[in-house]
This record gives sequence, structure tokens and C-alpha cells, in this order.
Amino acid sequence: MKEISIGEFARRSRLSLKALRLYDDRGVLVPSRVDHASGYRYYGTAQLDQARLVVMLRQLQLPLAAIKELLACDPADAATRVAEHWRDAEAAHDARRELADYLVSRLSGKRSVSYEVATREMPERSLLCLKRNVDEQEMWAFGKEFIAILRERPLPKIEGREGAALCIWWGLVNADGDGPIEWCAPVPAAQAESLASHYPKLTLRTEPAHREAFVALPDAGDEAVHWHLAGESLEAWAGEQEQEHEGERLALTPEDLGLRITFLASALGTGEPYRDMAVPFAEER
Repeated sequence: MKEISIGEFARRSRLSLKALRLYDDRGVLVPSRVDHASGYRYYGTAQLDQARLVVMLRQLQLPLAAIKELLACDPADAATRVAEHWRDAEAAHDARRELADYLVSRLSGKRSVSYEVATREMPERSLLCLKRNVDEQEMWAFGKEFIAILRERPLPKIEGREGAALCIWWGLVNADGDGPIEWCAPVPAAQAESLASHYPKLTLRTEPAHREAFVALPDAGDEAVHWHLAGESLEAWAGEQEQEHEGERLALTPEDLGLRITFLASALGTGEPYRDMAVPFAEER
């Protein structure tokens, strides 16, 4: 394989020297040889096709970690992964269009409910919880940590939404806020104290019985957009209820309950939404 300098490789691949050094550091496009004395990088001409592929994949906004994995795949598997990425990208674009349409309507004075809202009664429950302040980068790792704790010692199963794991947002997690958020797993009340002793990292607490308004969350697309629209739909629904029931006011998300997203693993593949956003509410007279 003929070797060429990093400068020549940059010219022929249309990649900057900065990009090539970054791709080397991330293990995406590694030089065929590095001169130990000078530190100069050399590339094989056969790597030009790989470089052009990296350029095209970056234009599809694939992260470098995903590109590194894709380049290690056989062509058929790589093609499948690109198709899956594009389907996800289109779904996310559709979700953002939905948000844009909603904002245009709202700013034009035409506020409407985006998602269908339903209500349900939730009984008093014993919950094993893990609560923490997290930023956007830490949020998903926090959820995986909670799941890992439960997988080490599975809990007794409680059927239905009453037994679904849930994540409670006590505050926004975004560029300006760090929650906190709390992951919870319902446990049978009669076994709660005994089970809690096996989970020293988790806190046992009792959540009072309450009513919830909820919306099913779509499986695909931009989750942040779906969550925002779901929250707006619940607020709009509360406003409609106040108009229909004069003299009554709906107090959403009491401070001791919090906005939550429930995850019902047993619903996967059944056609039933496996997750929803819910806000507890109480009628104030």
C-alpha cells in the first residue's frame, strides 16, 4: 500500500489537518504509520475511500463513536446501520416539525392540545428510590445505574402501571438546571421493609394515593420534543378542565408527587404504550 504524507492525504480527502488529527485521536481514521522520531503521520492511499466515507457519514450527523463502530462492520451491516440512523433522524425531524407547528399556533393565539390526555387513579405505593442532581450528560447514565442495581437483585413483580418503574422530575434538567430527578421502583407494601434492607443505595418511601393525568409518549423521534409537547398538552388540558368546571381548579404536580414518566417493560411488543408522562393533580375548590 502506497503511503502519502498527512498533508497530501488531507488535500486528496478534502479533510483538514485538524479533522485528521481528531479522527486519529478518536480511533476513527488511524494513520498507517507514525514516524517515531518526528511524530509525522502517514496514510495509505487505500485509506482515501475510508476517509471519504467518514466525510459522508459526518454529513448525516453521525457521532464519531458511531462511525468508528460502523467502519468496523461488514458492508451489509454498515448499510443497515446507516438506514436505521436515517429513519431515526427523520423521526426526530418530524417531531421537531410538530413542535414548530405547535409554537406557530400558540404564538398566533391558537393553543391546542397536541396529545390525547387521559386520567387514572393511583393507589398508595411503597417505592424504593434513588434521587440525585444531574446534568444533561449524566441523566441517562443515572438511569442505567438505577437499572443495574435492580438487575443485581430483581424485585417482586407488580402488575400494571401501579408496578411500573418511574422517573420523577423534581426540576428541569437542561443547560441551566440539574433537577433533581428520582428513579423509583414500586414494591409490595407487605415486603417493603424487608426488601429495602437488601438495597442500601436506595431509599424507601411511601407515595400517597392520588389521581393522575397522563399522555402516552411515542416510541420514536426526539424524546426532548415529545416530552415538551406532552407537558404542554397536560397544561392545556388542565386549562380546559377549569373552563368546563367553573369554581374548581386543577392543581397539577403537587410538590410532594412531581411530574413523572413511567416505564412498563411488559408492554413492549404488545401494542400498548410502554411509557407515558403523568402529572398528579387535585381538585381545589
